[in-house]
Amino acid sequence: MKKIKSVQEYVEALDAAKKVNPKDLSSDQDLTIGIMNLISIEEHLMFSGAKTGKHEFYDLINDVREMRKNAMLKIIPAYEGEVWCISKHLLAAAMRVFEVGTKALASGDKKTAYELFDQSYELYSMFWGLNMGMLTGDAKESKTTKKSAPAKTTPAPTKTDGGKVSKLKSWVKNAVNCCIE
Repeated sequence: MKKIKSVQEYVEALDAAKKVNPKDLSSDQDLTIGIMNLISIEEHLMFSGAKTGKHEFYDLINDVREMRKNAMLKIIPAYEGEVWCISKHLLAAAMRVFEVGTKALASGDKKTAYELFDQSYELYSMFWGLNMGMLTGDAKESKTTKKSAPAKTTPAPTKTDGGKVSKLKSWVKNAVNCCIE
């Protein structure tokens, strides 16, 4: 396999792979949105139990948590360190920041809403970067990249402006397309 020298080369390799099998990452993107909602359901069950005093809400948390764990295993089958927890918290944070953005938009504060939407997308991109090995410089072969992309990338600078997060956002935009049927 050829060593990838830049994020651009990685994106190009992914684009080539998408032409062969365009569904893989888009299904994973749908699953990540489902995972975000399962995390939110866990939180809402806890708050509903606390607010109402009905323990039946608490009793459902384990069932939803098991669903979320099983869904996460489909995207993160193996990991090192605290990647699992970081991933969960990145998705949870992305969802919450997005929800605050929608509230700002509904109240007419478009500037704040747009900033929050961008932050939410950055968190979501960090999730993908972490799980594709792009944050650690240890890029993995995904379902989409197995045949056309090498297993390693050169780590990008850590600076946010034009740095790693910006490149991750570009990568997610190009590689993770939920609209491909």
